[in-house]
Amino acid sequence: MKFTYITNGVCSRSIEIEIENDVLESVKYVGGCNGNLQGISALVKGLTVDEVIEKLQNIRCGFKSTSCPAQLAEALKQYKASL
Repeated sequence: MKFTYITNGVCSRSIEIEIENDVLESVKYVGGCNGNLQGISALVKGLTVDEVIEKLQNIRCGFKSTSCPAQLAEALKQYKASL
């Protein structure tokens, strides 16, 4: 399944996500800190939805209440809720 999540409160504008059999196949951030976000995308590829949520959900960026990684966790929570 492919879908796009519109981020909130971070530099990236959206996240394009592809999931097959509860495993992340690809993650592409639009906007934001390109090198860091490519690194996150590479590190989560092959992990399950629950593994990624657990690892990323509480990460903050500076004084913000969220971060680009935390926004990926939020996107995956919404994905799970829609099943």
